[in-house]
Amino acid sequence: MSDTVSFGYEEIDAGEKEQRVGAVFSSVARKYDVMNDAMSAGMHRLWKDKFVRRVKPREGEQVLDMAGGTGDIAFRMARHGASITVSDINQDMLDVGIDRAMERGIDGLVWSRQNAEELSFPDRFFDAYTIAFGIRNVTHIDKALAEAFRVLKYGGRFFCLEFSTTEWPGFKEVYDSYSHKLVPKIGQMIAGDAESYRYLIESIRRFPPMPEFEAMIRKAGFKHTKVEPIMGGLVAIHSGWKV
Repeated sequence: MSDTVSFGYEEIDAGEKEQRVGAVFSSVARKYDVMNDAMSAGMHRLWKDKFVRRVKPREGEQVLDMAGGTGDIAFRMARHGASITVSDINQDMLDVGIDRAMERGIDGLVWSRQNAEELSFPDRFFDAYTIAFGIRNVTHIDKALAEAFRVLKYGGRFFCLEFSTTEWPGFKEVYDSYSHKLVPKIGQMIAGDAESYRYLIESIRRFPPMPEFEAMIRKAGFKHTKVEPIMGGLVAIHSGWKV
């Protein structure tokens, strides 16, 4: 049987997903952060601030920020003195992040093109692994989690910020209507690309519910796993430790 995975609401051959997701992010790279502001009314900034507070990056630590191309999470963590490696499978996203770092005068970040499923880093190298709004776009999430576990030192921590399914009564229906009907139109207006944003919304709907994803993190070997819902689970911070 062929290995099929979801691409939004489509089921496609697993070998196609990396290329198709890459095309999406290459298309939206230059407008990605502007669209994040438009789609979330700026709230993604607050979610990312909270995420970094949970990570607690410290001076002298080595942190891998996976799928961090545009630098949003890395810039926040670098303020705390940690050594940050920003990795992304998409070079266009990394180029945006490098340009933004230069504009802000942020030095010292390492930029590395990486596939989350096959990292080139050695075993037990990082103190923390972060991934924000990226893991749902990975072809095989279990492989990415296994790689996260591999590259973390013992005592290292895993943190993932990702969209989920809100459990607030009434809000779910409003958000579903907004995201499916309006987000692609906003994407067309701002980024000139409705289809890429239609995929991004559909990919949220296909992502495992919070308990299921937490179970996947545990299966990868992480202990003391935790889920912190935001806005009733619209967004969630997942965490675990390598012990």
